[in-house]
Amino acid sequence: MPVDVKICGLSTPEAVTAAVEGGARYIGFVFFPPSPRSLTPSRAAALLASAPTGPTRVGLFIDADDALLEEVLASVALEMVQFHGAESPERVAQVKARYGLPVIKAVPIAGADDLVPARAYEDAADMLLFDARPPMGATRPGGNAQAFDWSLVRDRGWRLPWLLAGGIDAGNIAEAVRASGAPAVDVSSGVEDRPGVKNPAKIRALLKIAAAIRGADLSPPRPGL
Repeated sequence: MPVDVKICGLSTPEAVTAAVEGGARYIGFVFFPPSPRSLTPSRAAALLASAPTGPTRVGLFIDADDALLEEVLASVALEMVQFHGAESPERVAQVKARYGLPVIKAVPIAGADDLVPARAYEDAADMLLFDARPPMGATRPGGNAQAFDWSLVRDRGWRLPWLLAGGIDAGNIAEAVRASGAPAVDVSSGVEDRPGVKNPAKIRALLKIAAAIRGADLSPPRPGL
């Protein structure tokens, strides 16, 4: 099973290089000030100006207004937008039409009922991302090092490509893929020493494991076997 990886919340040249050289399919940059991973447009532009080419460059926004989107997209060479807030399908479609960029829409999951709203984005977004619903009192909707029941999203016949997020690290990525059937994973806190501080060695280790499980049989075991 091919497993693509997105490393999100990058903020240093060393972390970006580790993600690119390690084989990440997507690299993510956060534009949400309450997050410890947030970048200003000028800092992100400088970071990407010297970054190796290859992975798709994704900007993460949370309920961003047009002014913020304009400011970031005018100076940062992004190739994809990720919405991780309460953006409606209509907002997703509006941004796609206005800026001509594909959109990933994150959907918070705590139980099976949370999968229902995801269907509304299948005609608006280009990819879905399933993340754990944040705990009470959290200041951000993602990057909280929390997982959900990964099996909830398995074999649902999603019409869009999708990523699995939430508490994934080098120690559990194989199990996450096996349990969920995810074709791609999104990792942020799982390759950090502390919130907002990426560890290049952890990035490389996770990507090495992701490469090793490509093609492996990660299907759930059948009863009685």
